[in-house]
Amino acid sequence: MLDVPHELVEHVSWLIYARRRELNSPWRKLGCFKQALLVLAHLRKNETFAQVGAGFGVSEATAWRYVDETLEVLAAWAPGLHEALVGLGEGDFVIVDGTLIPTDRIRADEPYYSQKHKKHGMNVQVITTPDGTPLWFSRATPGRTHDLTAARAHGIIQACLTRHILILADRAYQGDGATVRTPYYGHRELPEHYQQYNGDHARLRASGERAFAQLKSWRLLRRARCSTNRLSRIVRAVHTLLICANSG
Repeated sequence: MLDVPHELVEHVSWLIYARRRELNSPWRKLGCFKQALLVLAHLRKNETFAQVGAGFGVSEATAWRYVDETLEVLAAWAPGLHEALVGLGEGDFVIVDGTLIPTDRIRADEPYYSQKHKKHGMNVQVITTPDGTPLWFSRATPGRTHDLTAARAHGIIQACLTRHILILADRAYQGDGATVRTPYYGHRELPEHYQQYNGDHARLRASGERAFAQLKSWRLLRRARCSTNRLSRIVRAVHTLLICANSG
């Protein structure tokens, strides 16, 4: 059983079909629809290549090739940063946040260890609309990367500044100019109007968590067993799937 819409499987299978036509490679052991099912099962259920291969009657190596090919196709459809911000401008605001994609790493892999989350992983930034719809996911960077450092490195701050788009973010992004709005530090000792601001800010920003909830509904991204070099492509591929599912 796979808890994804039938239309999503069909859409992915048509993308695979187009890729096979492009490569002039129409025959495979699995048809386009079954290849799409195999890939979606791998992403959705976090099953290993050996498990999905056995389920579909192909070898582990073939399952890996099917997944790798499909991820490349899906990732190519994910929007870039500037493309994602088309249509937004002065007077609009977005929510920016970061999350950690946990990975299997050992203690020696210090760059991947997040002191904030107390685990190894990769940092991914997201830009969402006020209702929590994801507009753009960044490439994955080592887990110890600070959110503000990551946002600057990916060009999020500059892109929004250029378009005069206001950013709502948590305290991790504090200190990056007038474009970014973060809560005030403190709680009880703050003046009442500052506390009111923090409350309003939190309510507006809360919907941004929906984007990461949607991203991690694909269980592979709850604890990735793959190489960290593959995570950026996987995140872009899942974003494409989210766009297809939401538009359907």
